[in-house]
Formats: sequence, C-alpha cells, structure tokens
Amino acid sequence: MKIWYQSYVDAEHGQSYWDFLGKHLDHVIDPGTTVDIKGITPHDSYAHPIVEFRCAREVICNAVKAEREGYDAFVVGHFQDAGLYEARSVVDIPVVGLGESSMLHACQLGQRSGIVTINPRYISWFHHQITKYGLSERVTGVHAMTFQPGQIMEAFGDDEKLQTVVDLFAGQARPLVDAGVDVLIPGGGIPMLLFSQIQQHVVNGAPVINGIPIVVKMAEMAVKLKATTGLSTSRVSDFVKPPPEILEEFMTHPKGL
Repeated sequence: MKIWYQSYVDAEHGQSYWDFLGKHLDHVIDPGTTVDIKGITPHDSYAHPIVEFRCAREVICNAVKAEREGYDAFVVGHFQDAGLYEARSVVDIPVVGLGESSMLHACQLGQRSGIVTINPRYISWFHHQITKYGLSERVTGVHAMTFQPGQIMEAFGDDEKLQTVVDLFAGQARPLVDAGVDVLIPGGGIPMLLFSQIQQHVVNGAPVINGIPIVVKMAEMAVKLKATTGLSTSRVSDFVKPPPEILEEFMTHPKGL
C-alpha cells in the first residue's frame, strides 16, 4: 500500500518537522505500507483563510497527481483540512483529513471534545469545520495559543521549548475540561507530532489525542475496505465527480495573473 501524505509546509521551511514526522509514520504504519511526505511551496506560513485557500488548490491538484501516479490513498495532513471535500470529489482513491479523522475518532473516546489550536485566527475556521462535519454537539469548544505555524516547529529537538508549548497548551486546555470537555485535540499536525513524545498525555484527566496515527490508520483501513468490500466514496451529492474536461480545466488553468 502506498500513501501520499500531504504536508502544508515544505522541506526548506519544515525539514525538522518532516524528519520527526517520517520517523513517527514509520513507527505507526502497517508492514507493507509506505508513506511519502509531500510539501507545498509557498508553504502555509501564516494563519489566515486566504493562505488555506491557496494551499487548498495545490492539495486538490496533488490528489489527482497521487491517483495518476498509482497511490492507494491520499492523506490531508493538515488539521484545517483545506481542500479535503474538493479533493475527495475528484479522485476515486480514499481521501482522509487530519482534522476530520481526529474529531471523528475523539467521539469514540468521550462524549465531548475540545480543540486547542496554535493561533486565535484559526478559531473561526475550526468552528466552520465542526459545523460542516455535523459535530457541533460533540466538539464543544475551541481555545488557542499564540504561535505562527513556523514558530512552533522550533520546539522539535529542544526540550525547553517543548515544555513551554506543553505548558501553554495545558493553560488553554484546563478551562475546556472544567467546562465539560473529556477529550482534548491539539489543533494541528505540528503540535500533535510534538506531543507524540509524551506517553499517555493528559490534562486534568482528559486524554490528549495524536491524530497523525489516527488519520494514517483510517487511510489504511479505507484502502483495505475498498479492496475487500468495494466500499467507496458516495457520489450522490457532496462528492459528485466533475466531468473529465472540467477537471482538466482546473488542473491546467493558470494559477495566477
């Protein structure tokens, strides 16, 4: 099985993250599975919807490339899931997203979940995600730290900076637990990977989940289910496929002026 793992950074700006991510993925995948980490340039450098929108277009094109290059599944390794639904609507291989998979799995671990994101500008985006996924009664709160995406990567390989991020996360997580949340979700692949170094990570008794192995395992499961039962994406409404000429128009249209 071959999986395309779509990061929203690139090697130039996220090499330390990619190094940690590659080792983590090697540890969690099934025997016989390979995962190729792919980036986006310019990378996701600023917490704003317009950046997500730009990256989403690259993600959709890359999902098509992944299918054409023989990949079995496509992982959107970015909690904001920008481009997830659109990518799912243009390819026949399974497309799974870090944010959606994390929230859905959290529902099996507790009745109410809360997200702690890295930057306040993501709060409204996450609320839109929660509503789109139909989880407003299950994912009941979003709090934020104050990092730009690149800043938190400085904590990889630095125990002191790691502890600073852990403490800042806990400071935002405790009020969520006090309000009734019983599962905590770090709002981003970078903090998830950073916290993967902590075994049985909890804040006030609430488990802190790592969505990276969750999304990869969901991708592996989707591939296996498709192979054994034929189960695949519904084409009735949200994920109806466009005509081939419309897809080619999207793939070949100039990206800028």
